Amino acid sequence: MTLLVKITLAAALVLSIVIPLGAFAMGEKTKGRYKTALATNVILFFGTLLVSSAFMFSGYAEAAEGTAAVASSAAGMGYLAAALAVGLSCLGGGIAVSAAAAAALGAISEDSSILGKSLIFVGLAEGVCLYGLIISFMILGKL
Repeated sequence: MTLLVKITLAAALVLSIVIPLGAFAMGEKTKGRYKTALATNVILFFGTLLVSSAFMFSGYAEAAEGTAAVASSAAGMGYLAAALAVGLSCLGGGIAVSAAAAAALGAISEDSSILGKSLIFVGLAEGVCLYGLIISFMILGKL
C-alpha cells in the first residue's frame, strides 16, 4: 500500500507542475490562459494536500523501511506544522523579496551608489525564509 501511496502522490505533484506549464506553453499568452493555468495548479495542489493529509492522519506513520508502522497522529501534526512553517515563511519571503527587489532595481537605476543599502533590504526579506526553515528543523527535532 505504501508504494501505491508514493506513486499517487508523486504523480499528483508532477501533474500539478506539468499541466499548468503545458497549458501556458500551448496557448496564447492572454489573461484567460493564465487564469486557467493558475486554477489547475491550485486544484491539483490542494488535491495533493488533501490526499496526503488523509494518509498522514490515518494513524499510521511508517517508522522505517521494513519495520512496523507506528500509530501516532501527533507525528503527523508535527510534520504538517514543519511543512507549514517552511511553506508559509517562504511564501511571505517571496512576496517581500519581489517588492523589495523591484524597488531596489528602480532605485539603483537612478543612483548606483545605493546598491549596498538596497541589497540589505532584499537580504532581510530572504531571512524570513531561513527563519521558517530553522523553526521546521526545531519541530522535526522534537518528533
